Parts: sequence; C-alpha cells; structure tokens
Amino acid sequence: MEDELSASGISFNEALRARTKEASLRIIRVFQQLPRTGEASVLGKQLLRSATSVAANFRAACRGRSKAEWYAKLCICIEEADETLFWLELLGDSEIFSKTRLHDLEREYVEIVSILATARKKAHR
Repeated sequence: MEDELSASGISFNEALRARTKEASLRIIRVFQQLPRTGEASVLGKQLLRSATSVAANFRAACRGRSKAEWYAKLCICIEEADETLFWLELLGDSEIFSKTRLHDLEREYVEIVSILATARKKAHR
C-alpha cells in the first residue's frame, strides 16, 4: 500500500488521515439513523466515541513530536478501531441495526485495524 501511495504522491499518513476521517463520517451517519431507544443510544454513543477517536488520535499521531509519541498514539488508534468493530458487531447482533447495512463499515474497520497494526509492527523494528 505504501508503495502505491508513494507513486501517487500521497503519503501514508495523509491517506490514512483521510480514510479514518471518512470512516468517522460514515459512523456519524449511522448514528443519526439509529432508532430512538435507550439501548441504541448507549451503543450508538460508544460507537461514535470510539470511531471518532480513531481519526482524532491518528491525526494527533501525525503531529507527534517524536517516534515514541507517534507509536503511542498509533497503539491507541488500534485499540479504538478494534473497539469500533465491537460496537458495530453488537449493533448488528442485537438487531438494533441491520447487519447487512453495517457490513461495509465492519469491513472498513477490519482493514483500518490491519493497516494500523502493520504500521505499528514496522515502526517497532
């Protein structure tokens, strides 16, 4: 992925910043469509917090003052992206929101977790 980005002139950080922000916007749209029930409200707020945290923390990582700070923020992003997956799964499994409608978002967060985990492994070497 990084080689493809380099060839197009877009850095890894810029591309992932945009991707995590867009994923957050998609989560906001899901949140807006949730039913107005207590359970949906609780799960929806947790989903909203974790998804937007991924984007916000990756943005902060890109502004990090050191490799150690970047690495620490990256670890937070992975945890939050995985938590986002959990809330998406719970919304679908509880039938509060259609699993079919959540499928693409779940796949997106699986990919985001994978990309971030790979970046963390490369950074730790």
